[in-house]
Amino acid sequence: MDSHAYESSPPAFDCLLGVGAVDTFRASAGNAFPGLQRWAAGVDDWLLGHFAYDLAAETEGIAGSFPDPIGFPELFFFRPACLILLKKGCMRIGTLGEDPQAVWEQICATVPDEAAAGPVGAAAQVAAAAAAVSGAGPIEFTPRFTRDEYLSTVDALRRHILRGDCYEINFCQEFFAQPAAIDPYAVWRALSQASPNPFAAFYRLDHRYLLCASPERFLRKTGDRLFSQPIKGTASRQKQDAVADNKQRDELYHSAKDRAENVMVVDLVRNDLARICRPGSVQVTELFGIYPFPQVYQMISTIVGEMLPGLDWTEAVRNCFPMGSMTGAPKHRVVQLIGRYERSRRGLFSGAVGYVTPERDFDFNVVIRSLLYNQQDHYLSYLVGSGITYSSDARAEYEECLVKAEGIRKALGQR
Repeated sequence: MDSHAYESSPPAFDCLLGVGAVDTFRASAGNAFPGLQRWAAGVDDWLLGHFAYDLAAETEGIAGSFPDPIGFPELFFFRPACLILLKKGCMRIGTLGEDPQAVWEQICATVPDEAAAGPVGAAAQVAAAAAAVSGAGPIEFTPRFTRDEYLSTVDALRRHILRGDCYEINFCQEFFAQPAAIDPYAVWRALSQASPNPFAAFYRLDHRYLLCASPERFLRKTGDRLFSQPIKGTASRQKQDAVADNKQRDELYHSAKDRAENVMVVDLVRNDLARICRPGSVQVTELFGIYPFPQVYQMISTIVGEMLPGLDWTEAVRNCFPMGSMTGAPKHRVVQLIGRYERSRRGLFSGAVGYVTPERDFDFNVVIRSLLYNQQDHYLSYLVGSGITYSSDARAEYEECLVKAEGIRKALGQR
């Protein structure tokens, strides 16, 4: 995991690396969270892993019907054999069964990638990633929806909102390529150069890869304090024109549609946290904050609360999962509609990846702005979505999806 030196969403580290597994836990929806709680109770160490969106079958009682060509487990955590934590120029190395000094010497003997140096390095990273793609030309992605199908589906969702079925729904579409062969690490380096974001992650489990450039935090626990930062509201950047760029930021801040979308998710998160926090402790400490990222401005709000004493950390996650920013409101109904109208199984997309400390503090991202890759089956995929309200313009929502995928296209050398 790499924070890319963002200070507006402070993590506990600059970079965190976990390698190897001395113990693992995996589970499918049903009793995954209780099983994780029992397993983790016997492990007094760092834990790294993920929660896939499809755990909604357990938390909301709604199972997906599409196959999952990527194939990550619905829940997976591991105790790393080697953990490296970098913060403010200081590196800590923890190992089980290997001399930390030997690990340090391996690091020192590693020749840095020439592509890591400055703007020229960014271009070289993109070129290296593109060159890593096998075949005669660039990867061609196929959408699960044509543009017209997407527009008509958004209109159908707006009719659900008009009938009162829901207030807001996060609707996602997939772009996939098969067969596709890439060098996953080279592509992730290119993605990090094209779109450095505070909750980035390179995650490998057997032949499955997540190349993640997420700007969003799902849930963090520090002591008895819970901290969530949902994103709702997006505007494209105009970095070549400072006046136009500032105008985009100001228009996002004052957008009635984006504010309505954001506040609905804030209320949902407040409701989730209220179930697991001391009465009266849940507060919105920032509403409608506008934050700059490489391709977009995002509207981010911050909700905090004091966790109930004696509550296990797995219960905190379970009660907030799946996250409101990737579902909508009310959560149970929109998860049903997501299963009805989307054409792909989300899998790890819109799930969460992160870590748990020995003290049982944790931090998990929201898996968005990401490539998912099954190296064995040569299946490459990314999903993008947006929040649909009754005031949504279907064409604008489609364009927003394309803007969110810009960093991925750049990483693959595409326009």
